[in-house]
Amino acid sequence: MTISATRVYAARLVGLPVFDPRGDQVGKVRDVVVTLRTGARQPRVVGLVVEVLGRRRVFLPMTRVTGVDAGQVVTTGLLNMRRFEQRTVETLVMAQLLDRSVRVHVGEEWVAATVYDVGMEQARTRDWVLSRVAVAEPSKRFRRRGQTHVVEWRDVQGLVDVEEGQGATHLVAALSEMKPADAAHMIHGLSPKRRGEVVAALDDERLAAVLEELPDEDQVQILSFLDTERAADVLEEMSADDAADLIAELPPETAEQLLELMEPDEAQDVRRLMSYEELTAGGMMTPEPVILPPDATVAEALAHVRSADLTTSLAALVYVCRPPLEPPTGKLLGVAHIQRLLREPPSTLVAAVIDTSMDQLRAGASLEQVAAHLATYNLVAAPVVDEDGRLLGAVTVDDLLDHMLPENWRDRTIPSGDVDD
Repeated sequence: MTISATRVYAARLVGLPVFDPRGDQVGKVRDVVVTLRTGARQPRVVGLVVEVLGRRRVFLPMTRVTGVDAGQVVTTGLLNMRRFEQRTVETLVMAQLLDRSVRVHVGEEWVAATVYDVGMEQARTRDWVLSRVAVAEPSKRFRRRGQTHVVEWRDVQGLVDVEEGQGATHLVAALSEMKPADAAHMIHGLSPKRRGEVVAALDDERLAAVLEELPDEDQVQILSFLDTERAADVLEEMSADDAADLIAELPPETAEQLLELMEPDEAQDVRRLMSYEELTAGGMMTPEPVILPPDATVAEALAHVRSADLTTSLAALVYVCRPPLEPPTGKLLGVAHIQRLLREPPSTLVAAVIDTSMDQLRAGASLEQVAAHLATYNLVAAPVVDEDGRLLGAVTVDDLLDHMLPENWRDRTIPSGDVDD
């Protein structure tokens, strides 16, 4: 076996694509599995946790890795598709080893530090081992960051010990570079103790984005880690429809307490969504689409849809209504498609480019009716109106899919067994 890299750092390895010998991607690296042995025995790298088709996490032994270099991992092509289950003697570098408190030998003294990365390489026996540990000292008064060191594994004390209150600074930093869905999948695989440590370290906005990608039971558990005031703050950061779905999973007294602590405008949106049946257009709509009056210009419309806070589907349409512009609005006049807006002079009024040909969805429309509506008009979003034609919100294709897919769709995977990719 030929390995092109002499030393690889775990944090840089995570997220890299995994290819078979033919050059087809079979997954992505999500973690590194090591065995931390006591005494003078060097920690051994036994394999990688790889996320494959269907978001299944499987174990890839290092004996099946034929190449590790900049930007990719190459395998023999044979993967065991049985779901990865961590053994008691194994440690996950990203999930468990980062942020571990240790003591390192620097110069003539031992100093306290935390682990932020580990280096791995092949020994003469062809086994992969941990050879270096990257650590950071606690920050000093006049320094924004503590001094960092990369030391030999033998110059580290406490690597094997399991802490009661392990920090999560460096794991959170790694999660912040992932897409919310990927970060959510990593948090889903953590132990309850480690999950609680990570949740405590995440800021409210990032935690809200991750919560939206987690299964219901994980959302409820994570909310239980938080005090009520922070839980309310996180719910405010979530989209109103996702917050409504989560609050609906809570005991009624807890749900009411959180709604009372939320900002009145945010709580009002959530309460309004919760007043509709769950599997209807009203129950899954987003109450904050881009809404403009008919005398707004194309330039104003494009400025609104450029917002980084909008999902792709919400940015696809501008909803043109008479005042008031807060749902329920005045009468919905029509929608302006972003493709049409891009073809028009910036000074053109949106009233001149609206599409009035679509039928309108009512709040009580069923999932099947919403799906048929989006398919009929080739839409990724559509307005939802009341009986007077006032805009209540917009239902998007991602809202629809979240409700149409099975409850455990995030964990649905292809069958177990060995496959030759």
